[in-house]
Amino acid sequence: MKQLLGSSSLFALISVVFLAFSPTASAQLNSNTASVALTATLLEALTVTATPAAVTFNLNAGSTANGLTPVAITTAWVLSPTRSTVVLDGYFASASAALTDGGTPANNIPTSAVLGQVTTGSPTTFTAFTQTAALGPAGAGLTLFSQSITGTNRVSTRTDNLNLQINLSGVPQLPAGIYTGTLTIQAQAN
Repeated sequence: MKQLLGSSSLFALISVVFLAFSPTASAQLNSNTASVALTATLLEALTVTATPAAVTFNLNAGSTANGLTPVAITTAWVLSPTRSTVVLDGYFASASAALTDGGTPANNIPTSAVLGQVTTGSPTTFTAFTQTAALGPAGAGLTLFSQSITGTNRVSTRTDNLNLQINLSGVPQLPAGIYTGTLTIQAQAN
């Protein structure tokens, strides 16, 4: 019995030593979890640039004059899935006075005498700025392109050349002078 008691004590001692160095004594300790919410916003954008900022015409009474340089228009967009079309319009502030000499009384060149052409857009032939376009006043605009938007072009850029003409055949009594005006070019996403 003494021998049994001795081996029990030895067994207990070995068990204590074994437990002291067992893997449970050095097991990993994990903390709670913490969460971080991420929000990233990509805003819609629609921009238009036009180069050059000025076009010159050498007018001749009763005839047509081409602008000396085309206007390169770059339209860029980043749009949401709710958009289906991008439209680019050119327009003047007044249908009766696209260009004026500023005199008293003023002599004006109407929008019906100013024509635009975009071979990669809507008016592939010279067309007067007499439309009631999506942007600008009635009878003083011209849609330069209408681009359908799909999942493949929600982020895109396009460059179009706008050729300009002034046709004075409908303005026979226009006196000599320097005529100035501003063509506004603007895009709209629908």
